[in-house]
Amino acid sequence: MTASTGRSVSKNAERWRWLLYVVLAIAGALVTFVGARAQQKATDDATFRKLIDDLCLAWSTGNADAPAKFYAKDNGLVFYDVAPFMYHGWKEYHDGVQKEFLDNASEIKLTAGKDLKVPRRGMIAWTIAPMHLMEKSKNGKTTEMDLRYTGIWEKRGASWVLVHDHLSAAAPD
Repeated sequence: MTASTGRSVSKNAERWRWLLYVVLAIAGALVTFVGARAQQKATDDATFRKLIDDLCLAWSTGNADAPAKFYAKDNGLVFYDVAPFMYHGWKEYHDGVQKEFLDNASEIKLTAGKDLKVPRRGMIAWTIAPMHLMEKSKNGKTTEMDLRYTGIWEKRGASWVLVHDHLSAAAPD
């Protein structure tokens, strides 16, 4: 073997070694990214499960002031509810739900189903869950209904707040 052939083999081995280092570095970065994303997903699921359960508990108090902390107060936000159709801004939502539902109820219970979905893109997340509403009116009538819920959350500082939510009931059979 000549000296030039030896140098060529040595350079070739060195290139392969560098290529191996680059491939290992990329693989390590991918494993780290995938692990971090899985950890964020698990954290998001737990965070939003608690938020949704606490939101339901707040509405179940029968006082629209209780869930206020979950909602953004910006002008121009739109909230859809079972009835009436739509509210513009938190104040209208608060006053409308208090008048339409809560003032006429002796007891109200809103619960979120187990099937919670939480897609997230940066500072925006949306929650999708089935819910169940039980309302006992002051005249003694009990109404129960299954609902579909979608909430759009925005991270503001350390807190997540609802900038839109939508409750709907299936059409009667």
